[in-house]
Amino acid sequence: MTYEKLLKEAVQHGLDIYEMPLNTRIKGLYSDNIICINKFISTNTEKTCILAEELGHHFKTDGNILDQSKIENRQQENRARSWAYEKLVPLDTIALAHKQGIKNRFELADFLGVTEEFLDSAINRYIEKYGTHVIVDNSIVTFEPLGVLELFE
Repeated sequence: MTYEKLLKEAVQHGLDIYEMPLNTRIKGLYSDNIICINKFISTNTEKTCILAEELGHHFKTDGNILDQSKIENRQQENRARSWAYEKLVPLDTIALAHKQGIKNRFELADFLGVTEEFLDSAINRYIEKYGTHVIVDNSIVTFEPLGVLELFE
């Protein structure tokens, strides 16, 4: 999914999106239907990943969760990230990428329109959720190692 498509989706949900200078260690913020993206992020691919996570906060979190020393806040952060992973790295699209000849993580990240770091985080989340593999339609998506096995029909 492109940054522009995700922006349109956010606006359709009544969110205001601003690109503005933020502290270099802050990539994005969400509060009260407003998302701020650090304007110094250099690629639309990274902006897409940040926007997806902030949308995850809109849909999956409640209140101020900045204090990550609280377990409830960490849980909400994980829910927001999981939403973003499932949005940008859907399991059926991993299977589709295999069918289209994608051969490695770099190509897969490019195919999905995400950073390699975001892809790795999504894969780690899927391992936590499903274990080493999951059946998707007529395929098995394996996470360790990352790959797709096609089943007989």
